[in-house]
Amino acid sequence: MTEPAGTRSPLVSHVSVGVTDMTRAGRFYDAVMGALGARRLMEHAVGIGYGRIFPEFWAARPHDGKDASAGNGAHVCFTADSPETVARFHAAGLAAGGFDEGAPGRRPHYAPGYYAAFLRDPDGNKIEAVCWVAADTVIASPTGPRTGS
Repeated sequence: MTEPAGTRSPLVSHVSVGVTDMTRAGRFYDAVMGALGARRLMEHAVGIGYGRIFPEFWAARPHDGKDASAGNGAHVCFTADSPETVARFHAAGLAAGGFDEGAPGRRPHYAPGYYAAFLRDPDGNKIEAVCWVAADTVIASPTGPRTGS
């Protein structure tokens, strides 16, 4: 064990999604990660690594050299600090070429206090930003009624 006593490493080290165009993926993920307080930390010929301290998320070409494709039912969820951050994530993704999969809003069918937004990146990968709010918190919707996931 390399961690100090009483600490644990995260369950997930990092996640990668397959992309076909690194320039386009970089524009999209620079925007949505910036909205979440993360940034581009590493870059090489086949991938871009994002995080706050360590590259926890990668947009990369598939290692097998085949075409990238989005996994049916798979998605990556990022932690946001507030409903406003969720809204910035969603708006930044749409402005950077992403597609709406669910506007910012409560998802009480997931859990009380679950507030999230969903996007598809330009390659079709589904991503989400979530924060937790008190069930009785009043939050003005930045986009009107919620639809989607």
